[in-house]
Amino acid sequence: MLKVTDMAVSYGQFQALHGISLAVKKNQIVSLIGANGAGKSTTLMAISGMVPKDSGEVLLDGEPITDLKPHFISRRRVAHVPEGRHVFPKLSVEDNLLTGALADTTITKAVERQRLEEMYALFPRLKERRRQNGGTLSGGEQQMLAIGRAMMSDPELVMLDEPSMGLAPVLVEEIFALILRIKASGKTVLLIEQNAIMALQIADYAYVLELGNITLQGTGRELLGNEEVKRAYLGI
Repeated sequence: MLKVTDMAVSYGQFQALHGISLAVKKNQIVSLIGANGAGKSTTLMAISGMVPKDSGEVLLDGEPITDLKPHFISRRRVAHVPEGRHVFPKLSVEDNLLTGALADTTITKAVERQRLEEMYALFPRLKERRRQNGGTLSGGEQQMLAIGRAMMSDPELVMLDEPSMGLAPVLVEEIFALILRIKASGKTVLLIEQNAIMALQIADYAYVLELGNITLQGTGRELLGNEEVKRAYLGI
């Protein structure tokens, strides 16, 4: 579904990505792990057109999206849930969700309502709080809202940047169960996650990013058993 080839990104004189290549197959969960500053968030932002690329190519279903603006990429059914949630604090939960449907320019009111009910079925807590402002929700609820908002555009590829950051352990389990449900619904997931053990446990395939370079790759199970990964990222 997604193929990135030799993608390089710089911020001024600092090169954040040094020509990385990766692939995401349809209906897989692919995890990208690495230390802070490795270039993980930059990778997602470059794929979704939020930062310019120095070089390289990004293909979605075989079609180039390398130089497209973010709103055109989102219309190609790519959803990006950035680190930090970024819900609209003064909009209600329901209005936050409805903004996610704006990426689908062909949506009808009936389909919009159907997707809203699907989100409420996926996130019962959001239905209970649908009239509350987004800024009044807990951190876990805001993360659910950010993911639900992205899902309102009915994306084929969902890119998640640190969805469990700052959450209590019980909510982390809930978020990872949700990611598996997203995959089960037929979606494809590209996941950045500091919790490397859980990310690799649910990953069909994974990449290790270090200082802007991909240094290891393999199935989630292979990387869980890799001694270098155990030592550097799993605390084993």
